[in-house]
Amino acid sequence: MTRIDAKFAKLKAEGKKAFVAYIMGGDPDVATSLAVMKGLPAAGVDVIELGMPFTDPMADGPTIQLAGQRALDGGMTMDKVLDMVRDFRAGDTETPIVLMGYYNPIYSRGVDRFLSEATEAGIDGLIVVDLPPEEDSELCLPAKAAGLNFIRLATPTTDDKRLPKVLQNTSGFVYYVSITGITGAAAAQATDVAPEVARIKSQTDLPIIVGFGISTPENARDIAGIADGCVVGSAIVKEIGAGRPVADILARVKALAEGAHSA
Repeated sequence: MTRIDAKFAKLKAEGKKAFVAYIMGGDPDVATSLAVMKGLPAAGVDVIELGMPFTDPMADGPTIQLAGQRALDGGMTMDKVLDMVRDFRAGDTETPIVLMGYYNPIYSRGVDRFLSEATEAGIDGLIVVDLPPEEDSELCLPAKAAGLNFIRLATPTTDDKRLPKVLQNTSGFVYYVSITGITGAAAAQATDVAPEVARIKSQTDLPIIVGFGISTPENARDIAGIADGCVVGSAIVKEIGAGRPVADILARVKALAEGAHSA
């Protein structure tokens, strides 16, 4: 059982919904990013999604694209992302960490080397948005063999014919993308999301976590209320990009987490 599996089992036993927070590794610099990361669990974050900066993101809106660029401009590398995780793990061995990003940096590093270093650093799962199920042999199956959850995205365009393929080797949780389009582009609507979550739940026992378009505590509550939890990324990254003090960023995270946990 991974930390992700254990976390969701614990939340289910407590009758609680999950709050997942995304930050970009190294944005705007390693020290600030690490300080925010270390403060997330106390702010109510159940699972941390840590972005791997990449020059050519395809699913991210301007907010997260700019975060990635800030991180790269500051000299962020894959080695430094993994070092951030090691530093975090020195003080927290329980909070699940999911690396989120694109396949190119992993491919360039070499899959075997990447998986060995990721597991050693304390990573629990991967979200690699540009690897479809047809390419599971590239990373998904080796990751599962290494003991990592491979978390797949389902979207409003994932129809009933496609859904079983998407779910086939998914583990940890299913990430449901609430809107068609990029991150931070529109507000998620619980009335639109609810039937889609029900449709996916009819096909899997995995938790369904909804992301994209969630930016307020009320929105987090409404979306978490019809799923097993929610993800917030752009709203947090905007605070970081605006140069807010770490304490203020974490206060915003805490309000969002309380919204999700009140569902």
